[in-house]
Order: sequence, then structure tokens, then C-alpha cells
Amino acid sequence: MTAVAFQSYPQADPRVDALVTDVIGRVADKWTMLVLEVLVEHGEVRFTQLGRLTGKISQKMLTQTVRAMERDGLIIRTVHPVVPPKVEYRLTDLGYTLAGAFCGVWTWAEANIERIEAARAAFDARVPC
Repeated sequence: MTAVAFQSYPQADPRVDALVTDVIGRVADKWTMLVLEVLVEHGEVRFTQLGRLTGKISQKMLTQTVRAMERDGLIIRTVHPVVPPKVEYRLTDLGYTLAGAFCGVWTWAEANIERIEAARAAFDARVPC
């Protein structure tokens, strides 16, 4: 078994620390990850299609999610001056780099699914509900 050592940054920039904490909080949010996934798979999509493809998300939660992602520079919102209004969303280059970074989590999960399932089964057998 190998141990993973985390690199220590004794004089880390507090702004970077705050940003990392904020970004982890944002992407750990279920809806942000789903919106990110939809936009990677489908490219530019309309608001209603984005909601449909992300699953059971309320319009309010979708609005909050895409606004936060837009604020962070992860997506671009394009409003077309037509009736009815047409609003589309797509990932920025920054959004694609975040998606790439989190692709590693899926790769890790795929490589370790049996070990995790075995650990959960062993735990559940030991610990009463």
C-alpha cells in the first residue's frame, strides 16, 4: 500500500485558500456538477433544455446555479433579442478546465468502485441501522 503525501504550502496566499474553499463548495453542489456535465455533453443549450437535462431541478435553483457559475466565469449567458426571449448557456474555457479537473473524480470512482462498495457492505454488516 502506498501513502499519498499532500504538499504543504507554508506561505499559501490567503486569497487562493479562500478561492479553493469557495470553488470546492460550489462544485460540490449537486446542481453545479450536473449543469457542468450537461454543458460539456451538449454544448450551448437553452435555459429550458438545461433544466430538462439536469433532472429534477427547480427553475429557481437552476437560475441560482447558472448565475453563480456565470459570476465565477464558468459559463456564458447569451440573450437573443427575439420574442419569446431566447437565452442560451455555454461553458467558457475556464469552465472546460474545471470540468477536466473533475473528470479525474469520475476516473477515480470508476477505478475504485468495487473497493468502495466492499467497504460499504462491510461497514453496513458491522453497524446496525
